[in-house]
Amino acid sequence: MTRRSPLDDPARAAHAWARYRRIMGWMMAVTVGLVAGSAILLYRSNGMVSVHFYIAAALGVGFTMLLASALMGLVFLSSGSGHDDAVVDPLEDESTGK
Repeated sequence: MTRRSPLDDPARAAHAWARYRRIMGWMMAVTVGLVAGSAILLYRSNGMVSVHFYIAAALGVGFTMLLASALMGLVFLSSGSGHDDAVVDPLEDESTGK
């Protein structure tokens, strides 16, 4: 039998998702700054190689940062809202040795 998740309550869910969007907004700003910084550093060390090199580097750094921040934000959402506590572990008795 599963327990009810705190995210089933619309008010708590709205608060949790608003917090997630706020975290993602900040991470988007950090990502844009990091992409600009990495493009500047690449230009200083390599000069003007090819525009495709800079596009690929910007997409690679940007996608990696946004994916990592989205997944970490979901971990914070799940943990902070109490959603993790609603999961029933069927093997919980085995791990305690009872």
